[in-house]
Amino acid sequence: MFEFQQYLGFLIFLTILTMGFWLMIFLVNFVFYWVGGYLWDQYKQKRASRETLEN
Repeated sequence: MFEFQQYLGFLIFLTILTMGFWLMIFLVNFVFYWVGGYLWDQYKQKRASRETLEN
């Protein structure tokens, strides 16, 4: 049958691929969180400036 050493390269490849996949998911979520926070802050600033102009 097959020995563990024959699968070692494949297991290392799968480990690196999986780590890269989860890192990509983390970074994409971080970027969406950053952009969403920026847009929410801009909305709050525009709303506050509109309220000060009305008063």
